Amino acid sequence: MVRGIALGYKDQCFAPTPWTRESEEWKALDQRLAADHLARCIDRAVEMLDLGPLFDSYLGAGKKALRPDLLLKAVFYEMQNNRPSPAQWARDVRENEPLRWLLFGMKPSRARLYDFRDRIAPFLREWNAQVLQVAIEEGMTPAARVALDSSSVAAHASRRGLLNAERLQKRRQVIAERLQHIEQGEGTGADAPGWLARTESGLRLQRQRYKQAAEVLRERQAANARRPAAQRKPEDKILVSATDPEAVLARDKLNVFRPLYSPQLLRDLDSPLVLAYDVLAQINDNGVVEPMVEQMVENVGGKPHDLLVDSGYISLKHLEFCDGAGITVYGPWQENDFSEQNGKKKQLNQHTRLPKSAFRWLHQEQTYQCPEGHRLRFSKTQTQRRSDYTIQLALYKCPAEHCLACPRQPACTRTPAQGRTVSRMEHEELLDALRDRMAADEAKRLYKRRSQTVELTYADMKEHRGLRRFHGRGISRATAEIGTLVLAHNLRNLDEYRRAVRDGPTMTEATQTLRVA
Repeated sequence: MVRGIALGYKDQCFAPTPWTRESEEWKALDQRLAADHLARCIDRAVEMLDLGPLFDSYLGAGKKALRPDLLLKAVFYEMQNNRPSPAQWARDVRENEPLRWLLFGMKPSRARLYDFRDRIAPFLREWNAQVLQVAIEEGMTPAARVALDSSSVAAHASRRGLLNAERLQKRRQVIAERLQHIEQGEGTGADAPGWLARTESGLRLQRQRYKQAAEVLRERQAANARRPAAQRKPEDKILVSATDPEAVLARDKLNVFRPLYSPQLLRDLDSPLVLAYDVLAQINDNGVVEPMVEQMVENVGGKPHDLLVDSGYISLKHLEFCDGAGITVYGPWQENDFSEQNGKKKQLNQHTRLPKSAFRWLHQEQTYQCPEGHRLRFSKTQTQRRSDYTIQLALYKCPAEHCLACPRQPACTRTPAQGRTVSRMEHEELLDALRDRMAADEAKRLYKRRSQTVELTYADMKEHRGLRRFHGRGISRATAEIGTLVLAHNLRNLDEYRRAVRDGPTMTEATQTLRVA
């Protein structure tokens, strides 16, 4: 039985299914369904969830609702079969035999399926926590080693309908004028541009979305004004998507400039489980580690011991948090995983060919030593603004007499009369420790697990679950889509683990039989 279903009058608000387990139609489908079919796996897996809050979300008034537990099974089955759109689900409930078996002959309309997609969104995180807690209790994983990664996914928006402030204002005026004509009884008009909604209700929704777009655009203009003058864009180049204003505008993996969201996955290294997830409207990984670890703590009751990340997550802010939380970070500094094989140069000092890494930090003396053996002298401190925080820099300068006579001077500094300057960030010893740790063979072997786990999970979601583009507008629907994918993924893997344990292997051997993706 499904745990937590409300009894009494609530049961009366759900319509009976066309078939039961005794119906000849259902029995015929059941006989044709293989014993290890995905539909049977989904049917068993959903029984783990407490669906009481979902049942209680129905008011019990008006037309009788369809059974939400059966609809949930259908959604998970479709998501696992690369069918992420409710429009596709509406076709499949009439044509797909395993889906009809799961639904006991129910044929929900397209509108009901879209409504149900939004209805389950508030419950996804709690359900995922339930699944992970069961997995921990049953010994599927110690949840001690994790890998964190992000990817860019196209928003449910046109990449051509991007507007600057002037074009956005003109469109808002057109919408306002068309609504005014309708209110005066003059109709919608036949000369409407292609982007304009055709009905009054559509126009009102469009007006609301364009109002939101104007608010987002003002925020982006304000952020652009705060940038240094050399980094500011012209006002007419600050754009927003009218169809999905919340999406960030950036280039995707194919170098196409379009509205995007950035899903974040925290993947377990010792099992296929995803321990935390989120969706962000940003193109970088700033400020991500702490909330993802906190979500993992809520889900499984503890922090990871080891955290594998790529270079985008390596910042002093993240390292300081992990150091305080007792988490050991593994990741490259200032280069991504594929820099060398793609022929990309390592990041160097922007004014010189001789990088800062050529200077050795002398901890006891609290200063740097240049490649020629000269000590640098402390000069001053300064504050530097980063994207989401500020850092303190200590500047060390080599005496000019050494630089003027130095054989490395052409590669080291363009102003030898002033001496070469090297900066050191506050808490940079955390970066030094990371570099030393990543130089060890054991760390290199562990770091390879990142490409074998979280990166494969993204590949699986994109190639086999349809996560090339989101299927709902706004960050809340994008987050719900990721949450549904993650929950179906975790349910399926926990069910397979249980079957492997039940059929004979030890728990360690059972974990090894699970899919990597």
